[in-house]
Amino acid sequence: MMLSPNSLCGKFFLAINLMVGEECYYRQLKITIANGKHEGAILNVTVHNPDQHMQALRTIIAQGRKRIGLLIGAGGPAGMADAAGNYPLIPAVEGLTTQVLAAMQPKYEAQITALKAELTKHDIETILSRIRSFAGVLGASKVHDMDGAAFKDFGDEVCKHIGEIVNVRLPKGKRTAYHDIASWITGVARDHPVEIFTTNYDQLFEEAFESNQSPYFDGFAGGREPFFDPVSVSSNDLPPRWTRLWKLHGSLGWAANEKGEVVRTGQPTATHLVFPEHLKYDQTQKAPYAALFDRFRAFLELPDTLLITSGFSFADSHISARIGEALASNPSASVFAFQFKKLEEEAAALEIACRRSNFTVYARDKAVVNGVAGDWQLPAELPAKNWGPIRQSYWDGSSGGEFTLGRIEHLARFVASSRSLQSYEMVDPVTLVEPEPTA
Repeated sequence: MMLSPNSLCGKFFLAINLMVGEECYYRQLKITIANGKHEGAILNVTVHNPDQHMQALRTIIAQGRKRIGLLIGAGGPAGMADAAGNYPLIPAVEGLTTQVLAAMQPKYEAQITALKAELTKHDIETILSRIRSFAGVLGASKVHDMDGAAFKDFGDEVCKHIGEIVNVRLPKGKRTAYHDIASWITGVARDHPVEIFTTNYDQLFEEAFESNQSPYFDGFAGGREPFFDPVSVSSNDLPPRWTRLWKLHGSLGWAANEKGEVVRTGQPTATHLVFPEHLKYDQTQKAPYAALFDRFRAFLELPDTLLITSGFSFADSHISARIGEALASNPSASVFAFQFKKLEEEAAALEIACRRSNFTVYARDKAVVNGVAGDWQLPAELPAKNWGPIRQSYWDGSSGGEFTLGRIEHLARFVASSRSLQSYEMVDPVTLVEPEPTA
């Protein structure tokens, strides 16, 4: 690791990292340079400079040469406001659980109470998994006064309510995060198409691209009853100006025709979805989901690929496993995970980052970069005289300061404004911190 020119004498803290097993251990080495000699002592702090990392990212996303993908999870629409300014636009798992169970309570109160009593987790994914398990094995036998057929109906009603809750529109007359993303994608000539992968069922991205008159391809072709075309998905030979929109878990508007084939109906009441329950992995092995996941894996295996994630917790093991495997086999690929919570609360993302040096986590209070976990520390000086407004787009200086791009609204505005004219010199990539004065 190279010291910057202004650190040839004096005392500095130089961050180093130690990785043991699957956990990140980070320490800091205190170095004194005097007449070619040095002495060291191990301390318990390390830091990352947000200006340095956002300068580099801004340069990448402002150009059209890099192969870039986005992975958007449930935290995306949950981090967006409705027309009245209230959050969330669509609830994440906790809010979805509350709304679905409230709607089901009048008819299934006894069963919901009994299921909660036997489960350690009470989110909709865990509850629906148990419902589908009973539906698949009970037959004529009964548990909680319901047989297998009754549990199947119970599960179908849960899925119906999920579809109703996520069937929302973007706020009219309001610029949203998805509009910003669409503008960023189409605002520059690109060598490669931007590929959006999402586990969400809503049609918010479709609405944003259509309102911007930006072309996109979701794997379907045709006019009266569009059919899924896996060949076009795998070949990926449409012009780069067409954004790829891959709905990994299905979408509102999808339905199965009389042959059992998935078609796009254009009706939001049609739902052919991989709902959050125990059959998720099995369902994703069928068409069209298998082709979409193959495309996800193929994207990550391409050279010099960057996947930016937002609103995704990495708790989906069938997706996280593919990411980890691809990063292991393709060192030139990178993932930048923008997480909403503090680093200690992002256990799934942190685990991958500790295993894969090309998986970077940007959390509210800390970051993991090249396997190095450390606090954010903002330099006293701006990297350029006109950097102040840019810094405000990713850093909240109140209450001690925190990194804000874990919110999709902030991240989308950051990428959308990346092409604004700025002139600055990149700072030295080594982060150095003056030692605190000793008593």
